[in-house]
Amino acid sequence: MAKKKRLKDLSLLEQIYLPEIVKGLALTMKNMFKPSFTMEYPEVKFEPGASYRGRPVLVMEENGDERCVACGLCSRVCPAIAIEVQANDTDKEKERYPERFEINMLRCIFCGFCEEVCPEEAIIMSKDYELAYTNREDGILGLDKLLVPVSELQERIQFLRKYK
Repeated sequence: MAKKKRLKDLSLLEQIYLPEIVKGLALTMKNMFKPSFTMEYPEVKFEPGASYRGRPVLVMEENGDERCVACGLCSRVCPAIAIEVQANDTDKEKERYPERFEINMLRCIFCGFCEEVCPEEAIIMSKDYELAYTNREDGILGLDKLLVPVSELQERIQFLRKYK
């Protein structure tokens, strides 16, 4: 076990932290002259990778139906209580569908729990990161704004399947 130096055992330079200050300044100077990687945001858009967790969306199949079976697991697991699901019965192969599905984006903390708990891969964290609203009502997204075709979400779906 390393022996700890006492204050009286330290040299004057060590007592006034001069070596540490010099090390810190050297690190700062080294990083100051490296090239910067600043993006000119409105003109140049950031293209996130497959692991990026942006705005949650609902997957819409090729035939126009949503994948969601309105089980309500996403609303139960949401720590911010941002998801509200109201189910209704149907005569189709799947027994239920979401009559009303709302995500309050003003509450959403982008944790991804809803995506992880969904048994149907119906709710996916998309790559959308531009979220600006002029009033509070615009921040509550319904089915009309949440449904996204499955073809646009293939990269994220493949990423999720790789780690399940």
